[in-house]
Amino acid sequence: MRNVISIWVQNVPGVLSHVGGLLASRGYNVDSLTVGATDDPAFSRMTIVVDADADVMSQIELQLQKLVTVVKTTNLARTPHVERELALVSVGVSAGSRTGVLELVEIFRGSVVDVSEHSLLIEISGSVEKIDGFLKALKPYPILNATRSGCIAAPRGVTDDRDDV
Repeated sequence: MRNVISIWVQNVPGVLSHVGGLLASRGYNVDSLTVGATDDPAFSRMTIVVDADADVMSQIELQLQKLVTVVKTTNLARTPHVERELALVSVGVSAGSRTGVLELVEIFRGSVVDVSEHSLLIEISGSVEKIDGFLKALKPYPILNATRSGCIAAPRGVTDDRDDV
């Protein structure tokens, strides 16, 4: 089962290393891990995507909560939430193919962030499925480089998942 874990951590040096080390040392495979600052400079939010059954997820959450730098963990797979990802994709184009690529960018509501004679750099954000669909639609064109941010997520509705912070 795909699990999305939101973790509030202290914004201190080494916190990413501690969390990553804990997961690696126990043999848990991480599909995605993102981390960024929050509105409070004392804390950062990590979003980790793990494919694991309920027993393994319970162990992961227990192990994470033991880390001193981890303030709170929330498994968003159990609640309504929104997930997004960002991708930057460089596509090779010729005079004849540029229009087709630009049409796909428009259909998927992306934007062109850099143009050169032989390539377009495209920014696209949305669900994992949307990004996957865009990359699949680009298959007829040469993808020169693709970089994905990994999943970020937040609970839906009027919630403050920092209640205990």
